[in-house]
Amino acid sequence: MELNDIKPADGSRPNRRRVGRGIGSGLGKTAGRGHKGQKSRAGGYHKVGFEGGQMPLQRRLPKRGFKSHLLKFNAEVTLTALSALELVDIDVLALKQAGLVGEMAKVVKVIKTGGITRAVKLNGIGATAGAKAAIEAAGGSIA
Repeated sequence: MELNDIKPADGSRPNRRRVGRGIGSGLGKTAGRGHKGQKSRAGGYHKVGFEGGQMPLQRRLPKRGFKSHLLKFNAEVTLTALSALELVDIDVLALKQAGLVGEMAKVVKVIKTGGITRAVKLNGIGATAGAKAAIEAAGGSIA
C-alpha cells in the first residue's frame, strides 16, 4: 500500500447534496429552504436566542444565585476518612498526600459523617461542633 492508494471506507463520506440545480434533482427552485422569510434568503441569520424582537427567555428570567470563586480552595474531610488514615498527627499536607483533599485546598474542615474510634491530633484543620465533640470523645485533640 502506498500513500496515494489510501481512500476512505465505502459509505463513510457521502457526496455533498447539490441544491438548486433544477426540477429533476428534487431540490430545485427553493432548494429545501421553503418559501419566503429570513431563513430562505442569502445572508439571513439571527443570533442564538433571538426571538424575533420579543424579549428572549434568558432575559425574561430573573438572575439568581451566586457561586464563590474561593470555593475551589475549601475542602471537607469526614470522620470516616480520618479514621481510615493511619496517622496520629494530621495536617493539610498529610491529607493532600493521602489524596483526601485536592492539591489546591487551603482551608480544610472535618465534618461529622461516620465515626472515629482512635485518637488523632489535628493541626491547622477546622472541625464542625459535632466532629470536634466526636474527636475529643475518642481522645483526640484539635490545634
